[in-house]
Amino acid sequence: MTRRHLLASALIVAGCGRKKGSGFPGYAFVANDEARAVAAVDLTAFAVARHIRLDAAPTAVVAHPTERAVYVLTPASGQIHEIDAASLTVRRSVRVAQTAHSVRLSPSKAELWVACSNPRQLVRISLDAMRPDGAVPLPDDPFDFDIAPDGKHAAVTFGAAGSLAMIDLESRTSRSYAEGRNLERVRFRSDGRAILAGDVGTRALAILDAPTGRTVVNLPLAVRPDNFCVKGDGGQLFITGEGMDAVVFVYPYNTEVAETVLAGRAPGAMAECLTPDVNYLLVANPEAGDVSVVEIETRRVIAVAAVGRGPACIGMTPDQQYALVLNRLSGDIAVIRIAAIAATRAKSAPLFTMIPVGSGPVSVAVRGV
Repeated sequence: MTRRHLLASALIVAGCGRKKGSGFPGYAFVANDEARAVAAVDLTAFAVARHIRLDAAPTAVVAHPTERAVYVLTPASGQIHEIDAASLTVRRSVRVAQTAHSVRLSPSKAELWVACSNPRQLVRISLDAMRPDGAVPLPDDPFDFDIAPDGKHAAVTFGAAGSLAMIDLESRTSRSYAEGRNLERVRFRSDGRAILAGDVGTRALAILDAPTGRTVVNLPLAVRPDNFCVKGDGGQLFITGEGMDAVVFVYPYNTEVAETVLAGRAPGAMAECLTPDVNYLLVANPEAGDVSVVEIETRRVIAVAAVGRGPACIGMTPDQQYALVLNRLSGDIAVIRIAAIAATRAKSAPLFTMIPVGSGPVSVAVRGV
């Protein structure tokens, strides 16, 4: 038998030993801010089906979990665009402000809330009518915000301007707390009774009592709290940022830092992958152009995948079969098939495929069809 036949036989045997990926019946909608477009990626063909052009640069994409709709924010034009996830066309658009900042889908899935900087306010958009139907004034330009699990309150941070605003979304009133603190990232604890806010000035995690605004504890961190990722069950918060090549594991219910784990070079954006067999934290390392795969239970890096230039965002398909890594500098998506990740001595995770999507991909949302 020739060497060619031996190689062919080995490849066939290797291929038979690994179950082939089936794709996901739906689309990944990728906001490309430099191209002023949303790329709709067919996740069965793993190719761009359409580039949906917009009037301004999109920065955030939100998929509705039950309706065939995707909502896109274009901050410079102050608009929200509704994309039909079946026809891949813009169905409706609404202007909410001169300049918008960020958007969240409410827990009821019946409205969007948009934080705006001109004018400074938090605006409610009814998805039935697709129009603004109420607003709450804000004291300064918002940095980040979150909606409580019961949908009745919002927490808004203002960065270097200081303070955190707790907003009653039913009465449309607000109260300010933590005056003078440089709070940026913010999330409600999964029970809604505590607010988790990253203080970049002191490199700490401030945990506040939501009903009163009282600071329960300030947890010193080894990194600046630039990026948050909340575990699906709400039991852990993962934090990365400037200061150390690590991920900080926090138990928000015990109000304690569990461990600080080395996880690549200058780690940034994160995403959790949870299946019956695995529980991974995927951590993007933009400077190194790779993604570290951390096993959450053991808190160790089991694999590293080289993905491209400037990975800045990670999305997961709803079936948790694929991780979609947006490479901002190279303008593509690196697709990692979760089942192909294995804890080996080489610690190398293979890529499933690469998909060119356009200039400056910054946000992704996946919607089934």
